[in-house]
Amino acid sequence: MNFSDLLVDLPDLITPPDHDVPISAPITENAQGVEPGGVFLARQGANVDGHELILTAVENGAAAVVGERTPGKVKCPVSYAQVADGMAVLGLLAAAYYDYPSRKLTVIGVTGTDGKTTTCALAHGILAAAGLPTGLISTVSAVIGDETLATGLHVTTPPAHETQMYLARMVEAGLTHVVLEATSHGLAQGRVNGVDFDVAVLTNVTHEHLDFHGTWEQYRRDKARLFQMAATSYRKPDTPKVAVINADDPSADLFRHVSDGVDRVLTYALEPVYPVDVRVDSATYEPDSTLVKIIGPDGLKQRVKTRLVGPFNVANILAAVGAAAAVIHDDPERLRHAIFEGVSHMPAIPGRMERIDEGQDFMAIVDFAHTPNALKRALEAGRAMIPYDRRIIAIFGSAGLRDREKRRLMAEIGAELADVCILTAEDPRTESLGSILNEMAQGCINRGGVEGETFWRVMDRGRALAFGCSLARRGDLVIACGKGHEQSMCFGSIEYPWDDREALRAALRGTPLLTLPTAELKARDSGLL
Repeated sequence: MNFSDLLVDLPDLITPPDHDVPISAPITENAQGVEPGGVFLARQGANVDGHELILTAVENGAAAVVGERTPGKVKCPVSYAQVADGMAVLGLLAAAYYDYPSRKLTVIGVTGTDGKTTTCALAHGILAAAGLPTGLISTVSAVIGDETLATGLHVTTPPAHETQMYLARMVEAGLTHVVLEATSHGLAQGRVNGVDFDVAVLTNVTHEHLDFHGTWEQYRRDKARLFQMAATSYRKPDTPKVAVINADDPSADLFRHVSDGVDRVLTYALEPVYPVDVRVDSATYEPDSTLVKIIGPDGLKQRVKTRLVGPFNVANILAAVGAAAAVIHDDPERLRHAIFEGVSHMPAIPGRMERIDEGQDFMAIVDFAHTPNALKRALEAGRAMIPYDRRIIAIFGSAGLRDREKRRLMAEIGAELADVCILTAEDPRTESLGSILNEMAQGCINRGGVEGETFWRVMDRGRALAFGCSLARRGDLVIACGKGHEQSMCFGSIEYPWDDREALRAALRGTPLLTLPTAELKARDSGLL
């Protein structure tokens, strides 16, 4: 294709190129990683100005450049086009390069604060059980047929050009449907721009990421963008536009309002205060499974047993059933069978209430809970998994350079719902870990916690896990929250290899992982602990 072909549908093209050139490789923001014949996107980032890297990109083979500066203010020896917002157009350019792959797929987008990954996995399982060739792009991995690809160290929607590449590969593999996890960062930063959504699903909206979004209202607006995109994006033949909304969530009315223009709104709820489309008729919660009877649209009734535990996972199941009902809307029996097969046979999701067993006489779990609401739900589920007279020992932290209010909130929730809290590192980044733990300790104290009796501060996460295991008695629950499946932890600006599941296994064996740079941090933070 030609450079001009990529630009034809851009809404904010300011200055078109003065000459056209053929394009034979993808668009990228990586000046070192641009392929010969590709396009380099230059934009002003938080720490780096991509316009200063144009010559490097050209030396590496870039055939054209898209930037935000006027042509006369950049040194660019190849064809150059100016746009108003480089971050916003990256997905649109990538979609054009890959010939708009999402227009050849039925695309289900899932957003919310908690439960997105589990809901995506459930929806993917149900649709696959219905015989629909379905891909998955989550913050854990991209699943394309029999191939599973990791999508990054930390959980967020992949970059826009990678998202379009995954979608293109799905089309090439003959898939017809895809479930895509859309984080608030991904929506706000345009990582799903160029994706033509057909179904938008909301799990919930709770306190998170206000460091990035600024205000609660902006956070909700950024998530609501998914529903606006579904209502206004490209319409595919015989594919209705549907919004699936959690009626239990206080923000439900906002998402209904922004969904104006879709063909159908499906609601679901665990505790409906008015009639909804998908609900629970009955649920029996066991320590290692849940038996639930689901009532759905068009007379759907299905009883299913799942290895997922806790009411919050039943809510995720309802959301996934709503998403599947939006797609399989003309064959109730096929939908009923797919729900049974997809939910009952869904494998465990890495780092989501994942049990770790090294032969110990107490329960050990790793969960990704890294928000106040997710921690609350995980601890409530944990309480139902152990005898009433046994204890919960919760090990968690709160990330640096993120929403500071979370630190107090999570510590208060831990103090209220766990018997013992061990406060430790969780991606402190460039902040003082000691200062973060000081703020969390105050949250525990606010709820009557006593340091050295009901809560401790242990900076090294490996030692924290080992300490938690050393406190556990027969029948107790040790739950490590905040990292889940993630494969690294950030200290300063460096990502150090870390896997909570392996670390908890090591702690249970009595050989704690001590691979994080806490000795240096202790020296730097001397006096704070």
